Amino acid sequence: MSTLTSRLKAHTLTLGFDLVGIAPPQPPAGLDRFLHWLEQGYAGEMHYLEQHAAARATPASILPGVHSIVMLGISYHQPQARNTEPPALHGRVASYALGDDYHTVLWGKLNQLVDWLNREAPGTSSRGVTDTAPILERDYARLAGLGWFGKNTMLIHKKMGSFLFLAALLTTAELETDQPHVSSHCGTCTACLDACPTQAFPEPGVLDATRCISYLTIELRGHIPLEQRDEVGDWLFGCDICQDVCPWNRKAPPGHEPALQASVRNSIEDLLALVSLTPAEFRDRFKSTALWRAKRQGLIRNACLVLGNQQDHRGLPALERLATDQDEVIREAARWALDKITHEISGG
Repeated sequence: MSTLTSRLKAHTLTLGFDLVGIAPPQPPAGLDRFLHWLEQGYAGEMHYLEQHAAARATPASILPGVHSIVMLGISYHQPQARNTEPPALHGRVASYALGDDYHTVLWGKLNQLVDWLNREAPGTSSRGVTDTAPILERDYARLAGLGWFGKNTMLIHKKMGSFLFLAALLTTAELETDQPHVSSHCGTCTACLDACPTQAFPEPGVLDATRCISYLTIELRGHIPLEQRDEVGDWLFGCDICQDVCPWNRKAPPGHEPALQASVRNSIEDLLALVSLTPAEFRDRFKSTALWRAKRQGLIRNACLVLGNQQDHRGLPALERLATDQDEVIREAARWALDKITHEISGG
């Protein structure tokens, strides 16, 4: 291994990354599969995936002259927080969203890595990306030896499991590449497929995002289809079910990055407190978090559905107020929840 490659890998660990591997900038093996997935409509309203589909064919679209792709992983595993059963009038939040916005956390680390590489390899050019550039990160993570694709489509590492944020550093520096991960270690296990309450996997390794609770509660704007509202259960934002049941996550160590831990909020949200926030208070509370992705309309809409699914009469006053909210999507969700709770109370 070259001196630069070994020193770079060692430095990534000092920055707090848990995994590092290096892939060549070849076309991603999964591009055709990704394009077919788009054609089948499984992306739903995530039209931004279609807009940049062609750019994903080559990493040079992100960094001209790229020679190496440094793939990085950092764990957000929080087993103690996730195993907490939510009491009544509380909703679950996916573990990836419990701490600070992961984009900000990873960008900070990537910028430090770029600065380090600029000093160590003068004249080279580098760019760090995470979740915001047209690159199939999982494909390059597998090519860099970081793991395999589980039947729930998540990248799985033998020791770290699947609760991983991925990031990529594209650089013109010539680094030694790692061996790709070519085997799968899921065997005959179908725990993730069997546990999904919305049956979002039409086949192993294929996700129909339009049926996924994470998509419904985060990416989908407007109304959640009536036939899918019961299946949302008590998930306020995102979903961890298919990862929670994965055997490879049972012995995975907890994440150690403080900024990604549930330091500001718990893995559950007080729904009555949430829906009482003014728009200004909502912005102050969530602007720097991943939950901001759903905006006020989406998060309050979700809160109404969770209150309806919990069928607790103590939620009625809040829902009655939300039924007159200025936002039509929130009004409709509140009326749906009111009907569900009052129907249960009346025994109808």
